[in-house]
Amino acid sequence: MSYTLHRGDALTVLKTLPDESVDAVITDPPYNSGGRTSSDRTGRTARAKYVTAGSAHDLQNFPGENRDQRSYRSWLTALLTEAYRAATEHSVAMVFSDWRQEPTTSDALQMAGWTWSGTIPWIKPASRPRKGGFKQSAEFIVWGVKGSLEKDRDLYLPGHFIASQPRKDRVHITQKPVEIMQQLVQICPEGGTVLDPFTGSGSTGVAALREGRQFVGVELSAHYADVAEARLRAELSQDDFVLAGPQA
Repeated sequence: MSYTLHRGDALTVLKTLPDESVDAVITDPPYNSGGRTSSDRTGRTARAKYVTAGSAHDLQNFPGENRDQRSYRSWLTALLTEAYRAATEHSVAMVFSDWRQEPTTSDALQMAGWTWSGTIPWIKPASRPRKGGFKQSAEFIVWGVKGSLEKDRDLYLPGHFIASQPRKDRVHITQKPVEIMQQLVQICPEGGTVLDPFTGSGSTGVAALREGRQFVGVELSAHYADVAEARLRAELSQDDFVLAGPQA
C-alpha cells in the first residue's frame, strides 16, 4: 500500500485530483461549532471550543474553525462537490459532525450530489456531562453514496460505534480512534483509495494502510501535516510513500 500527503488548502488540492480517482471519502472537517451563539462559534479558536479549561495536554490549534452557519454550508458543499467528481461510481462519503452541524452537513452532502444514506452515531463513553440535562456523549457520521452501493460486495458494517477519544499518545484535539477508522475504511474496496481532505493527525490514513487501502490526504496545518507524515511513514517502509509538495 502507499499514500500521498498534500500540504495545502483542501478545496485547492481537491480541484487538482483526477476524475474518478478515489474509491471512498472519509473525513473529519472542522465543525465550526462548539458554542450556543454565533459569536461563540466564530470568535474562538478550536482549542478554546473543544479543550476543557485547565486540561493537562497542550495540543496545538488547527485552522478553519471560524465560519458562520451559511458560509460553513457553502464551503462544505464546494468541498464535497469536488470529492464527488473525484470519486468512482458506488463510492461512499462519510463526514463526521456534531449535533449542531449534523443538519447542515447532511444538506451539504446532498447539495454536492451524494445520495444521503444515513447518520451513524459514534458514542463516546468518556464524554462531558451536562449539569441538569443529558450527557453529550455522541458525535455523528453522515454518509452518502455516489449512485448506489455496490451490491456484489459481501460486506456488513455496524450502524453505530462505541469508543472514547484516544488518551494515550493523543496528538490532536479532535483525534478519532483508529479502531473505529479501521472499520470505516472497509467501505472502500480492498486495494482502493481512501481520500481524506482534512487529514489532521493522520488517523484515517493509518487505518486505510492497515486495512490494505491506498490513501490520499490533505492537511493545511504545517504542524499536523508533520504529525500525520510521521504516523503514516511509520506504517510503511521508506520506499512506499509519496509526499506531495506545498500547493500554490
